[in-house]
Amino acid sequence: MLVLSRKKNESIVIQDQIEITILSVEGDTVRVGISAPPHIDILRKEIYLSIKESNQESAAPAPAMLEALLGKLRDRNKK
Repeated sequence: MLVLSRKKNESIVIQDQIEITILSVEGDTVRVGISAPPHIDILRKEIYLSIKESNQESAAPAPAMLEALLGKLRDRNKK
């Protein structure tokens, strides 16, 4: 992990496309502005993790559905 110190109105540039600017610092809260091309998704980490978890759950077969499918395959093989 790269750790940098920045003051208000200072920026960090990532690969000529993403600019992160410190807008303000108030106590433990830092306001950050991010400029990036429209094709780059920018998400808060908790939202990203929630989406990732939902995608994994929807991609995993439900045990009951998997068992029903296996039952149908067994029935076909018996014929």
